[in-house]
Amino acid sequence: MNFNFLKYLPLLAVAPLFLNSCSIGGGEESTYLTGLGGSIHHEVSGGPHHSPPAIPDDVSYWDGDSAQGSPLIKINRAQQKAFFYKGGVLVGVSRISSGNEDHGTPPGRYKITEKDEDHVSSAYGVFKDRATGMTTNDNVDIRKDKPKPSEIFYNAPMPNFMRFNGGIGMHTGFLPGYAASHGCIRMPHHMSTKFFQNVQLGTPVVVE
Repeated sequence: MNFNFLKYLPLLAVAPLFLNSCSIGGGEESTYLTGLGGSIHHEVSGGPHHSPPAIPDDVSYWDGDSAQGSPLIKINRAQQKAFFYKGGVLVGVSRISSGNEDHGTPPGRYKITEKDEDHVSSAYGVFKDRATGMTTNDNVDIRKDKPKPSEIFYNAPMPNFMRFNGGIGMHTGFLPGYAASHGCIRMPHHMSTKFFQNVQLGTPVVVE
């Protein structure tokens, strides 16, 4: 058993509520934590969005545990892939989902400014009914959306968060096969874990 997974079990109580902190919503099946061990069925009341199924990952790999050299990450939005280099040698590739048409991931050269293994979004999440526990809104931006007295806000979990541009970072998240986030770079959990373990503050990140 992967014991790193066990630390996220408390999230499973609320994970069915989220697609992603950078998501575009969910339907009858939440896929936010697909990378943590499979999608989670839950009831949705009043949720207007319906997520597509996650697609198989035949792209991602990691071969960098024994590699030496300074790390560098290149994110290719057109290919929806992230490339990890050590000492100029490619050692890993991850499928990603970058920012959608309305919330694009800006191109440029950045550096990792924060690492937080157990990060949660301060802006995105869902509303649930306090009495029934039913999801009433699965695509909440708490800066714009206000809960009713009968609702409670749950922040979206963002495991293995690696901040590199303001509020934008790389983290575990749902990958539908296209750019779908609110600007962040979503990755499968096993790949966000490898990236997280092999970067440090100051690691260059190039978004193309």
